Amino acid sequence: MDMSGKNMACLHLPVMLAEIVRFFAAGAERRGQVPWRFLDATLGLGGHTEGVLQAIAGAQVLGLDRDGEALALARERLKPFAGAVHFRQSAFAGFTGALDELGWAFVDGVLLDAGVSSLQLDKAARGFSFLRDGPLDMRMDTRQGENATTLVNTAPVKKLQEIIRVYGEDPQAGRIARAITEARAKSPLESTAQLAAVVEKAYPPKWRAMSRNHPATRTFMALRMAVNDEPGQLGMFLERIVPRLAHGGRLAVISFHSLEDRMVKHFFKTAATGCLCPPGLSLCTCGHKASLRLLSKKALEASPEEKERNPRARSAKLRLAERTENAFSLPGGNLPAGSSFRP
Repeated sequence: MDMSGKNMACLHLPVMLAEIVRFFAAGAERRGQVPWRFLDATLGLGGHTEGVLQAIAGAQVLGLDRDGEALALARERLKPFAGAVHFRQSAFAGFTGALDELGWAFVDGVLLDAGVSSLQLDKAARGFSFLRDGPLDMRMDTRQGENATTLVNTAPVKKLQEIIRVYGEDPQAGRIARAITEARAKSPLESTAQLAAVVEKAYPPKWRAMSRNHPATRTFMALRMAVNDEPGQLGMFLERIVPRLAHGGRLAVISFHSLEDRMVKHFFKTAATGCLCPPGLSLCTCGHKASLRLLSKKALEASPEEKERNPRARSAKLRLAERTENAFSLPGGNLPAGSSFRP
């Protein structure tokens, strides 16, 4: 494979790149902090990080990704920035250990792109897509965890139904789950083509005729999310990220699924709110203080031109926030508000 930066840029187009770079560049200029430290929690092929490094002089980046193959390609793409990027193979919820390893108490900018990459979708051997027949794997980190073959062939019908209903938001979840369990009783489901055929057959003929997408689209997305515990990872990431943002540091989250966008929206709203006591109380008893300031009232979407150029951008939702100056805790003690401490 030709791994030049130009070819990798064609392989995977980073979603809403211009908006992301503009957002972080403005934050870096306002803070005037050198070195400006950036966490790309889902590095992928390095497109967003490349844009940030080109725009912000002296930036230092910690790039995380579960996918070892993606990390290798990102290393190649980001060779011109040698010394400015630290690579770690890790799920994004594991960022705290990576920051501690580098000795970074805080970061000035954080990006999380919660989508799946074209690299993963386009390789049949990874088992993410029914468009290319291959083994049912779907793991972003192929070194560990239960793959989709095990999940599909061992999970109780109720668990499969819940996964497809909640993560896939498919109204035919019950029919699909029952069809899967009936099919696997005859012979294990081990390939993407086998599973896609079972799901398609489970759909009522009228639904198949009216569906804009292949009937298996939602099921494959749901199984991928379950195999990689994507909502769980997102929840842990959100719980842990704010205390590691420097005062005035910026946070951007791109999501592609309504469930995940609702999680981000709720978290941002809560973190940007002061008192959370029930209405009617004369005194605040919760002690909650706003730790984020929202920089966009609603989720931002890609431009019509980008959606036309990159179909993956059509479902992208971008939410932006900035760290306020309320005090927060770190292992070993509290950091006073307004402190410019840096390890």
